[in-house]
Amino acid sequence: MRIAVLSRNPNLYSTRRLREAIVAAGHEALIIDHSLCDLVIEQEGPSIFYRGEKLSNIDAIIPRIGASVTFYGTAVVRQFELMGVISAVESQAIVRSRDKLRSLQILSREGLGMPKTAFTNFSKGGEKQLIDQVGGAPLIIKLLEGTQGLGVVLAETRKAGQSVIEAFHGLKARIIVQEFIKEAKGADIRAFIVNGKVVGAMKRQGEEGEFRSNLHRGGKATVIKLSALERKAALGAAKALGLAVAGVDMLQSSRGPLILEVNSSPGLEGIEKATGVNIAGKIIQYIEETANKKLSKRKIKD
Repeated sequence: MRIAVLSRNPNLYSTRRLREAIVAAGHEALIIDHSLCDLVIEQEGPSIFYRGEKLSNIDAIIPRIGASVTFYGTAVVRQFELMGVISAVESQAIVRSRDKLRSLQILSREGLGMPKTAFTNFSKGGEKQLIDQVGGAPLIIKLLEGTQGLGVVLAETRKAGQSVIEAFHGLKARIIVQEFIKEAKGADIRAFIVNGKVVGAMKRQGEEGEFRSNLHRGGKATVIKLSALERKAALGAAKALGLAVAGVDMLQSSRGPLILEVNSSPGLEGIEKATGVNIAGKIIQYIEETANKKLSKRKIKD
């Protein structure tokens, strides 16, 4: 098989590991910068040109689409899908997961645990009501476009929360407000899902005095065994958003696991180093299984 990793940086750990796993499985690996792809749409059908050359004979892709290029990146993934190429993560699932508000709405509909969350329009004087809706201070305020812990603020008092919300609204920045889960103690869980199975899980602990546990913010990762409830919540979240490959972030709370976010392009470095599991290899196995199923369906039709 010819398997392409859609990545803007071939030197990233995740990109390198996926390339290694593809080659180790006996396939041909390509690294394609999706931001440099041109999409051609015509009566003869969709096609993709990369650095001036038409792409052909690609069997599968593994999207590694950064949040800053979600619109164009998912358009490229969709074009591949329309050309009959297998994608480890569906384009629409990426779009769904990147919209934090929409993804939380979907998880709420499915009855999955999450911190109580509130969202409102830029209504003058509505800050106090918004804070009340999540149980008062302390509270978390998040930019809808934030990633890797950026754009996340802990407001320890009502006055501070009101000031931050007013500031964001003044900048016309879309935010959500969430209850603060004190018992989490600056830690969260990342469960890595591949094809409906938890293939690895780690606990991330923020630095002393830091409420964000992101590894990019200096957090430390250790392997963890998920409880039955945590496993069920992680699998339910990935399924609800239609993600075959996902990183599900959860908080441990007195009322059970609470889902923070579902990541459609989860990094491999932290989870592989913490667990010792070949996560990249698991993703390639999933692609192989999908390709075999596709081939079997063709034979049945023939």
